[in-house]
Amino acid sequence: MTHSPKTPIQFQCGILMPNRFMLAPMTNTQSHNDGTLSDDEYHWLTMRAKGGFGLTMTCASHVQQVGKGFPGQLGIYADMHIEGHQRLASQIKAYGSLAVIQLHHAGMRSPYEVIQQKAVCPSDSEKHNARALTLDEVHELRNDFIAAAVRAKQAGYDGVEVHGAHGYILTQFLSSKINLRKDDYGGSLQNRARLLFEIVDGIRTACGPEFLLGVRLSPERFGMQLEEVKTISQQLIDDHNIDFLDISLWDVFKLPEEEKHQHQSLLEHFAELNYKHVKWTVAGNIRSGNDVQHVLDAGVDFVSIGRSAILHYDFPLQVLNNLNFSPTQLPVSEAYLKNQGLGPNFIAYMKRWDGFVLE
Repeated sequence: MTHSPKTPIQFQCGILMPNRFMLAPMTNTQSHNDGTLSDDEYHWLTMRAKGGFGLTMTCASHVQQVGKGFPGQLGIYADMHIEGHQRLASQIKAYGSLAVIQLHHAGMRSPYEVIQQKAVCPSDSEKHNARALTLDEVHELRNDFIAAAVRAKQAGYDGVEVHGAHGYILTQFLSSKINLRKDDYGGSLQNRARLLFEIVDGIRTACGPEFLLGVRLSPERFGMQLEEVKTISQQLIDDHNIDFLDISLWDVFKLPEEEKHQHQSLLEHFAELNYKHVKWTVAGNIRSGNDVQHVLDAGVDFVSIGRSAILHYDFPLQVLNNLNFSPTQLPVSEAYLKNQGLGPNFIAYMKRWDGFVLE
């Protein structure tokens, strides 16, 4: 079924998304050291809502101090963060966009210099200078994800996305390569997925049926197997009352890395799932208006835009006006990025992307 980028989406929880464009959750390193919202982060995100994104998602926002993944990360692990989130969510919604926060914990990927202590992980990892969580700490982690969602609801967000992708702590639990636990949270796929499922179910119970709830997963890398990610996706759809699945494919046009699955693209693999009432979105290399339409034509409900949203705060409006719209050529100047609402810390971060910012 082909969707037009401008058609609204009705989620199972009753919430309406005005078009098919979601701002992908993006690291931007521009909030305060204690996790409170900065004016720069506020400006970056509200400008995207103004630019026509039907759903504006925050950067990954950590649910425990020890789960901080990068400097300047926006936090939601304490009540002191609520005030900034209220300001942010209300302005995003004032522009007619859905306000959604991504709940995150970096696990073994929390850098020592950022958290000033040993990182935590499902199992000890010498390579990452990370220690295994005790069983009590696993339960505490689950409860802190749920508590963060409750804070998000208090702050006025329309919903949350649980970050289970990209090698962060929930991926670490899902991965048979990283998770070597011998208790209820390790071993079989069902045990490795237990924490994710308990978090999702706990958020639904605590925040109610009208709260938008999504999960982000990524196949490949960090010991993730395509077949297992598809199984977990289908179980989330069938048994866990989510509203949307966000599949981060690194590149929506690529073939799977596992040879036995290379008879079709990653996108085609995920299109095979039975989504029922659940909407789905994908991210990865969706740059132009034509890319957007290609992905929607593949049966995807809405697109997650990252790089092109950095280059054009109003990317959705540009595409809705002209389906052949292509983003400006790289590299771009610092002044250009400032004009698109990026603060100095975000611009400095973008300089780490090869060929993005003019030298």
